[in-house]
Amino acid sequence: MPTQRLKILLAIDDSKFSEAALRMLATQQKPAKTTVKILHVVEPLELAYYPEMTAPYPVSLGDIQKKKTAAARRMVDGAAEQLRKAGFPVESSVRPGQVRPMVVDVARKWRADLIVVGSHGRTGLGRILLGSVSDYVAHHAPCSVEIVRMKNKKA
Repeated sequence: MPTQRLKILLAIDDSKFSEAALRMLATQQKPAKTTVKILHVVEPLELAYYPEMTAPYPVSLGDIQKKKTAAARRMVDGAAEQLRKAGFPVESSVRPGQVRPMVVDVARKWRADLIVVGSHGRTGLGRILLGSVSDYVAHHAPCSVEIVRMKNKKA
């Protein structure tokens, strides 16, 4: 009976923390037994409306969003190429939306066995104001979650 492949969802952004998660995945998992889906979520731009700002501007929010999405696609393609070189079968996805629920939703629909995310290590006020994707995912995921932290250089 053939063994089932482990399905790992790697949720990344453009941070060194995501790079650490990518490196960890490439070195700790066996390509022959693993399929990886790389996900980056492009959050919508939000702009407060001020009547004084109604003049036409040379760049629209739509143009900025397209540039963000194109940059995200390049980043995801680069990560996918690294994993392919290491021998992993890889799918990739760039989705618009809110990061926290999107990661959980994609994992559920794809039937991931494991979600891997990097941790920015925010604490205190930064965690309250910016939230924690890894914390949200750990509490809402339909599967196991591995949170990759970078080593503290002070230790």
